[in-house]
Amino acid sequence: MNYEIKHIDKFKFVEAGKGEPLLLLHGLFGALSNFGHLIEHFRHDYQVVVPMLPLFELDVFHTTVGGLEKYLYKFVEARGYTNIHLLGNSLGGHVALLHVLKHPARIKSLILTGSSGLFENGMGDSYPKRRDYEYIKRKTELTFYNPATATKQLIDEVYEICVNRLKVIKIIALAKSAIRNNLGEEISRIQQPTLLIWGNNDTITPPYVAKEFNRLIPNSELYFIDKCGHAPMMEVPDEFNTVLEKFLSKLKHLAATIA
Repeated sequence: MNYEIKHIDKFKFVEAGKGEPLLLLHGLFGALSNFGHLIEHFRHDYQVVVPMLPLFELDVFHTTVGGLEKYLYKFVEARGYTNIHLLGNSLGGHVALLHVLKHPARIKSLILTGSSGLFENGMGDSYPKRRDYEYIKRKTELTFYNPATATKQLIDEVYEICVNRLKVIKIIALAKSAIRNNLGEEISRIQQPTLLIWGNNDTITPPYVAKEFNRLIPNSELYFIDKCGHAPMMEVPDEFNTVLEKFLSKLKHLAATIA
């Protein structure tokens, strides 16, 4: 299903549905298509929001995890969202973590899947074969347990980025920033209920990373999905949505009980 991308001020984003905001942050090579199943499932009960993170629009100095977090903060403030369920995949999870640490007031819950912030084994800090389509294809397929999940459209999107010299420079800058911006014990300050949904076969942020997040974040729960890689919401969307729906329903029930 196609969703209208809104352009308001300097922000590009999708909004679908009504209710508490479920705000989705994509990763380094992410796009709106990553969240198609998730949007369609949750737009009936939540206001699903997907900001297009300016991975390639910021100047080089601000092309960092911190720069993306500042953009997210300005977006949330401009749109006036409250009681946000903030979900991030890969680099998007890292941005979400930084945002919750800096600006926790508007965030009701945090959902991380394949998040960086502690450790990440990415595509590398250089692209010596960035014009080799088969090389890019193999690298993209490594994101998933089932290589067939990497559709030709997805591979073409990654390839288009990798043959653009300026975009590659920005990607490398963001990857290096993510490595430098290791949050470590700082994560233990997060108080929001947190759900970790992780692929048991994630080679980019392996399972031990999820266990470390679980150890550090006080009010967190961890769910592993077998035969699944770095992007569970794409590879096993039905199971991902079921786990997330159960978590959100539990929060809703808890809030009703307290009220």
